Amino acid sequence: MKKQFLFISMFPIVAFSQIFPTQKLNQEIEKDNPRIVEIFKKIHQNPELGFMETETAALIASEFKKYGYITKTGIGKTGVVGIMKNGNGPTVMYRADMDANAVKETTNLPYKSTKIVTKEDGTITPVAHMCGHDAHVAWMIAAAKVMAENKNLWKGTLVFVGQPAEELIEGAEAMVQDGLYTKYNVPEPDYLYGMHTAPFATGMIAAATGIRMAGTDQLDVTFTGIGGHGSMPQFTKDPVVMAANAIMNYQTIPSRMIDPKNAVVLTIGSVQAGVDNNVIPKNALIKANLRWFNEKDRYTMIDAIQRINNGIALQNNLPNELYPTLKRKGWSYPLDNSKELTEVVRQGLKDNMKISHLLTEDEMSTTMGSEDFHHLVIHNKKKNYCYVNIGIAEPARFEKSFKERQAPPFNNHNGDFEVDLNSIPYGSKAAVFGLLSIFNHYKH
Repeated sequence: MKKQFLFISMFPIVAFSQIFPTQKLNQEIEKDNPRIVEIFKKIHQNPELGFMETETAALIASEFKKYGYITKTGIGKTGVVGIMKNGNGPTVMYRADMDANAVKETTNLPYKSTKIVTKEDGTITPVAHMCGHDAHVAWMIAAAKVMAENKNLWKGTLVFVGQPAEELIEGAEAMVQDGLYTKYNVPEPDYLYGMHTAPFATGMIAAATGIRMAGTDQLDVTFTGIGGHGSMPQFTKDPVVMAANAIMNYQTIPSRMIDPKNAVVLTIGSVQAGVDNNVIPKNALIKANLRWFNEKDRYTMIDAIQRINNGIALQNNLPNELYPTLKRKGWSYPLDNSKELTEVVRQGLKDNMKISHLLTEDEMSTTMGSEDFHHLVIHNKKKNYCYVNIGIAEPARFEKSFKERQAPPFNNHNGDFEVDLNSIPYGSKAAVFGLLSIFNHYKH
């Protein structure tokens, strides 16, 4: 986020400009907005973690059926799809992720989340929508209604996807590997469109071409030792010390093994070991997260982690059966927005919406954040996708924060993340006008 976000930028009018009955569509969206806001609040108060989104998926499926979409559920465990065929034209897919975060909400909202859940591993955690996926679902439901009721404005096949487990970077791959396009016969899209909340002001939109987000890997490293009494460490093999050594050694990977010109991140998000003060446990678990932009750097980090792990095992004279294990979990490639498709979308938004500031690649740097949105199509022959960010911070609050701190008022994944309710109809409009622009530019 940079200060120049506050200034208005100008963009040339391009040949594929599409203007629709904007006033009529805006009126329809505003009329339905009180219902959509209530749906948003309901999802916000009932957040669900990745692959546990049963209530959210059921709500989405109910809405799809209400508007005449062919509805398929249970894809990739909790994924849901709505399909509407409307004559000859392109197949356009729109995706909204459904899962929440294992974060305690600290806002004072009357509809704040107070939910506590027990995860599959037995741990207990607060859960809240601190990344805006509740808004994503609300925007999709609003768009599904408008598109179904205005079929005269587009031709082709529309596919809406409620995707699980984005936070785990597993949901898109899970849906595809479960047979999204085979077993469930969902049409492969010509174009994929998606949106995400961002902590800048309502009325601001970021629609940039090219590589926007980093690739990522989620890794679990388990050190296994020999437990025992804290007073007699000589009879143990301490996995806590092994994990501590590993964590410090891992930081030499980005600083000494990667070309300094290449951006990578190696973060340790969790260390779990033991319970009692005077007991050396048998196991210690490290949860690591990698960010990268090329495969060479990716595997340099993964291979180096494995070598460090084995070196620590050798140092501690562990038998082969106790060597550390490395489990690779969710992952994604860097997100690379299609140039023409993104230009089509942002021109459609400009033509039909009041945008206080439109950010493009000229002023918006690539981030180290990651997504799995594009993995819905990354294995297909056609890989055209566009991913935009919608501002959801109350504008006066955003401006005040930037004047005082040169920073947004809150960030994703923090307990104080808050969606301005005025951004609900705004995002709904961005979903609708983005979809209509794609359908009408790429008429077959």
